[in-house]
Amino acid sequence: MNIRFETIGPVAVLSIARPEVLNALSVEALRELRAHLAEVRDRDDLRVAVLTGEGKAFCAGADLKGTQSSPATYPEALFRSPERAAGLGLYVRLMDLADLGLCKPVIAAVNGHCLGAGLEIALQCDLRLAASSASFGLPEARVGSIPAVSGLHRLLRAVPAAHALQMALTGERIGAEEARRIGLVTEVLEAEALLERALALAQLIAGNAPLAVQAIKRLSRQTPHLSDADAQQLTELTWGVLRDTADRLEGRQAFAEKRPPVYTGR
Repeated sequence: MNIRFETIGPVAVLSIARPEVLNALSVEALRELRAHLAEVRDRDDLRVAVLTGEGKAFCAGADLKGTQSSPATYPEALFRSPERAAGLGLYVRLMDLADLGLCKPVIAAVNGHCLGAGLEIALQCDLRLAASSASFGLPEARVGSIPAVSGLHRLLRAVPAAHALQMALTGERIGAEEARRIGLVTEVLEAEALLERALALAQLIAGNAPLAVQAIKRLSRQTPHLSDADAQQLTELTWGVLRDTADRLEGRQAFAEKRPPVYTGR
């Protein structure tokens, strides 16, 4: 088992469980991670996921020892599905989680080293919290490569360009406080409080109307590249989809009656 999976009410907790290699991601670990995230996507009783790592690392990157050689050329793998391409050496396809279509929020609880592919996974999460001992970096240039899963693209969206380029061009790591200063993470906590805080945020999100939460996440991914007019049009359409849902009516009624709402995702 490379990924430990447990549920706490409506929250799924996924822990990368390869501490002996600082939670470096093998192809099999990536397959397990994707399978668990697909389960979160498809289960109505789960509303939020928390992703963390066991031991001293969140994820130290790809398992380079297991990905040094490929059984096929790049052109042979290029036009295959992510699963088949990974079997032919194009394992980075499995690190791009966008094809899973997961609209439920994912919180990264970064408990230690978050490097290379580990940072690329964390950048695909919706919220990022860090332990005070955490470190972040994209060291690929130091080993003759680049961040292959849109790591630079996503980092440029998450933090100011000068910081993103300095990290990518030098391969240097930054600490948790610097990550908070530039906006890469929202909170820095002591290690023993990290998961508790991540779960508290997850429970807070899970208490909101599920369809509204998923709509907000989808809009956050769909609108950044749009003009203001196009973004507003898509936002209005999404608002219209939610307008007559049972949860929106329940939210308004609960507010009027001064009681907590009971949402059903309908």
